[in-house]
Amino acid sequence: MFRRYLEKRHIEDWFIGINTSEFYQRWEESCHILQRFSPESKLCLVESDPLLFLARFSAAVSLNYSLFLCDPHWGEREWEQVFNVVAPDIIFSEGGYRCAQIPIMYEYSTKYLRTQAPRTGKIMIPTGGSSGQVRFAIHTWETLSAAVQGFYQYFGERPVNSYCVLPLYHVSGLMQFLRSLITGGRFGVQGYKEMKQGGLLHINPQDFFISLVPTQLQHLLIHFPEWLAQFKTVLVGGAPAWESLLKQARDYQVNIALTYGMTETAAQVATLQPSDFLRGLNNNGRILPHSNITIKVDKKASNFSKKEGQIVIQSQSLFKGYYGQSFETNGEFVTDDWGYLDESGYLHILGRKSQKIITGGENVFPQEVEGAIWATGRVKDVCVLGVKDDYWGEVVAAVYVPIAPNITSDLIKGELVEKVAPFKCPKSWVRLSKIPRNNRGKVNVKRLRELFN
Repeated sequence: MFRRYLEKRHIEDWFIGINTSEFYQRWEESCHILQRFSPESKLCLVESDPLLFLARFSAAVSLNYSLFLCDPHWGEREWEQVFNVVAPDIIFSEGGYRCAQIPIMYEYSTKYLRTQAPRTGKIMIPTGGSSGQVRFAIHTWETLSAAVQGFYQYFGERPVNSYCVLPLYHVSGLMQFLRSLITGGRFGVQGYKEMKQGGLLHINPQDFFISLVPTQLQHLLIHFPEWLAQFKTVLVGGAPAWESLLKQARDYQVNIALTYGMTETAAQVATLQPSDFLRGLNNNGRILPHSNITIKVDKKASNFSKKEGQIVIQSQSLFKGYYGQSFETNGEFVTDDWGYLDESGYLHILGRKSQKIITGGENVFPQEVEGAIWATGRVKDVCVLGVKDDYWGEVVAAVYVPIAPNITSDLIKGELVEKVAPFKCPKSWVRLSKIPRNNRGKVNVKRLRELFN
């Protein structure tokens, strides 16, 4: 089916930012290369060039090879994990390929060979979130195309034109390509750095979707707000967007669509329509047609709420498990996210269950406190987390990047008094010049936690 979509669009000039003819040429070359290897070969794709990435990806999927998408910016620590778990046969990188030889230092355990998924026809997409631990979510053509179909139906069954500035090896970038391919839309792709410098693609934004993480939205609202406001839909996800940022976007009448999803669900399973956003809603919207969400309420909890709990997802786009692990979804996925569905069917995300801070018996979700700190207008970036404390159990801590040298934690704390309850106000503060985030905007919480030890 994937190959049929590509062949059907062969005569169209549907790419923007890369040469369509060259893409098809590279796709055919990649198919010839792969046919030299066993169909059970495990392929790692480590291309940073969008044209080469898409050509290699398309060849592997159309020939039913198992493919592992990899971040070209991974360092030794991440690659050690990859070699330990995957033991790849072929690595496509920097326009070439090589048969992988596992370094002696990466002696992978045979237990992975017993629990891994079947080798053919799988698409393994990396996910690490804030933990820093690389895992591969196992997807298939069926799960990914189901996500496209749900998106297509939710937004009116029209061709999806995508302007992609997110990494293609990540689900948020990859799904933009697949939406355009399957629905007959156009696909524009360029590096975010190039966009930041003003090298914008020549398109009519009114016909396009663009996907951003909150920090990218913040930059574009400062430098290109009128251009951003022209887009048909601006999908925002990957990390929580703070209230003051959303207010700024609404002031410019930007067609924001707040999304909820993850690698495990092939991107969003809930999305707020821009019309709802512009009338003042800041939640994560309604559930897409291919998915269902229920709330798992903990009735034994001391702070029991009838509507709040862990989010449980059932979806046609749900992943099949993590590569190298015996874990299986069995039709549903109990997430680490905490939230509720309101009477109108809108999803509200309160935060991560694992990141919830319990201090002196009170529950604090970092997302709320971060939003309050952003609202002071005193920071360029902030992350709130819980750190262990002998007396309180945990205390709320904040890592922040001030907008100016004279901004102190005491100044920020003084402005938080009227915004959050006293027990939610951070007791420990660390000032940094930059908070470590990956290229999808996610904070490396594990590294930040080490600052308080």
